[in-house]
Amino acid sequence: MHLDVLDLRNFYYRTALGRVAQRAIRDQVVKHWAPGPGQTVVGFGFAVPLLRPYLAPSRRVIGLMPGPQGVMPWPAGMENVSVLCEDTAWPVPTGLVDRLILMHGLETSENPSAVLEEAGRVLGPGGRALVIVPNRTGLWARSDATPFGFGRPYSVAQLEAQLKRHGFTPERSQSVLFAPPSSTRFWLRTADFWESIGRKMPWLVGGVLMVEASKQVYAPTRGGLRAAVRRPLKVLEGMGQPAPAPAPTRCQDGIR
Repeated sequence: MHLDVLDLRNFYYRTALGRVAQRAIRDQVVKHWAPGPGQTVVGFGFAVPLLRPYLAPSRRVIGLMPGPQGVMPWPAGMENVSVLCEDTAWPVPTGLVDRLILMHGLETSENPSAVLEEAGRVLGPGGRALVIVPNRTGLWARSDATPFGFGRPYSVAQLEAQLKRHGFTPERSQSVLFAPPSSTRFWLRTADFWESIGRKMPWLVGGVLMVEASKQVYAPTRGGLRAAVRRPLKVLEGMGQPAPAPAPTRCQDGIR
């Protein structure tokens, strides 16, 4: 079940722990995908805290927020780019999106297969998706103090298998949020230190998984128009030839 948009807003924009989580995740998103001109960048769920670096250089930025969650205007003080939608029907043309970020959208949806089907539909050739979900073995999935404590947590193998079933190719994965989900001053002040340590030690368990995936595009099979042109259809092919006229016969009075 999707979380309420007001609870998500209050966590990421009005709590110290939420701002720490936002910064840690966004830094890694930007590291994966440097903002560049001419791209269409879309977020689904509550991904808007990660989209701000893309506002200026991108061709367009869209924040899709599912109906059960609710929608809020974003970004503050600027022209709104957030849109209310359904999990199974995104108001985005097919093949329009270059970069797609899903956060608090897959693990909380009652129909995750439909979410991934829509993700595959809107991505264009060469498009990439970044799926951010709670790590089932991490501390953040076990705490109700953060949005990552709700919904279905995943392991890397589970998430990659689900992506493959819906036409995606997992490219790389990583963990973030290595500090515990605590609002105590010590953990908040040392959060950047734990993030740097976690990236250097792959065996440490982060609270959140990030999996980047590309859309599979299959090459066309032989045949089709090319084969039809090489063997053009003959309009009268298969029709019988006209029977020859009978030869004239002779009789005693002449030719009949």
